[in-house]
Amino acid sequence: MAIVTLVSGGVDSTLMSLMAHEEGIVLHPLFVDYGQLGGAKEWAACQLLHEKHGLPRVARMDLSGFGRTIPSGITNPKLRINEDAFLPGRNLLLVLAGAAHAYRIQADSVAMGLLDPEDHLFPDQTREFLKQCEVVIEVAIGKHISVLAPLIEFSKKDVLEMASARGLQDTYSCHSGEDTPCGKCVACVEIANAEKRS
Repeated sequence: MAIVTLVSGGVDSTLMSLMAHEEGIVLHPLFVDYGQLGGAKEWAACQLLHEKHGLPRVARMDLSGFGRTIPSGITNPKLRINEDAFLPGRNLLLVLAGAAHAYRIQADSVAMGLLDPEDHLFPDQTREFLKQCEVVIEVAIGKHISVLAPLIEFSKKDVLEMASARGLQDTYSCHSGEDTPCGKCVACVEIANAEKRS
């Protein structure tokens, strides 16, 4: 089994890759630059973490024009990083990029680091979204490619605990792109809330 793992340098996608690697699954990590403010920091973290943990080299896809054309709080510093965070179509774009890559390298699946939908904020973070992506992809490219979310049964608290147990450090999850996490974006708030529950 070969999987394209959509990786961002954050704790969720890195943990997902580590767990798949532990299972002996062949990984083809893909980083997508969709114009996010944190893109440079994410890419640096991605490369560092994959090398540190003996994971395959990460391929990078530049789709940065998407974020420049469709502004949100995570692509445009003039917007509010939390309240304006929703970037319509982001996860669909990521899945399509992963599926196209999978088609070319003959991988079976695309995996992304979505967590328990009970905590979802946006419509593209659900099991229904994943199911419909598979349908659209098969219609679009004429081949069935599974869209997986191996962490979808887990909360952020669970993920942080599993990451800690594996010694996973130096991830980058802040949407601001700053050296120090902003503490305001959706990603920072999610981690802070999970740590309070520990």
